[in-house]
Amino acid sequence: MFALRRSEERGHANFGWLDTRHSFSFGHYYDPKWMGHSALRVINEDYVKPQGGFATHPHANMEILTCVLTGTIEHKDSLGHVEQIPAGEFQLMSAGSGIRHSEYNPSPGEELSLLQIWIEPNEQDTAPGYQQKRIEAQPGLTLVASPTGEGESFRIRQQARVWRLQLAAGESLTWALQGRHGYLHLITGELAAGGLTARPGDGLLSRDEVKWELMANTATEALLFDLP
Repeated sequence: MFALRRSEERGHANFGWLDTRHSFSFGHYYDPKWMGHSALRVINEDYVKPQGGFATHPHANMEILTCVLTGTIEHKDSLGHVEQIPAGEFQLMSAGSGIRHSEYNPSPGEELSLLQIWIEPNEQDTAPGYQQKRIEAQPGLTLVASPTGEGESFRIRQQARVWRLQLAAGESLTWALQGRHGYLHLITGELAAGGLTARPGDGLLSRDEVKWELMANTATEALLFDLP
């Protein structure tokens, strides 16, 4: 079964410094029909004004993946990391038994845009950790995260895999899942799968579909989640 999560139906909040859209229930946005998909709990599309940011706050028992789309994010955490993550790089923070961090747009004039993704771990109260990598967009599928860290991907504490997808207009690709649930978040372009068409900000999800036949109507970039 396939279903479409339309961009315009997502939760939305604007705090001045932050304009954000929630694919699943988050913060003040609550929809019992959209509490997550398998272990995928959060996809937030955030736009952060210059010199705006998230004050220091705690997390525990969550795998938090950040994909920077434009601009640069400055990260500080209680493990001692002080890092800058520019567009094209990913950050994985394994909150484990507990971590505190802040995220900030240090630019005086450029807006920061990013995807913030939470995946529920299959281990609780583990030692917190931090990883950061540049994962270049390659034609087809590029592995971003996996349970074993295979292919130089991030290692996440869940039987899940995250892929970056890039297709040219008219290209097609078969995505074979190892888990029972699939989710696609479209970043750019237009893409068809399961008889449905996704546009930027849309999500496509499946249950018990072991293969997705993907067709790019235009040049497309997306994130794919292979979930238990």
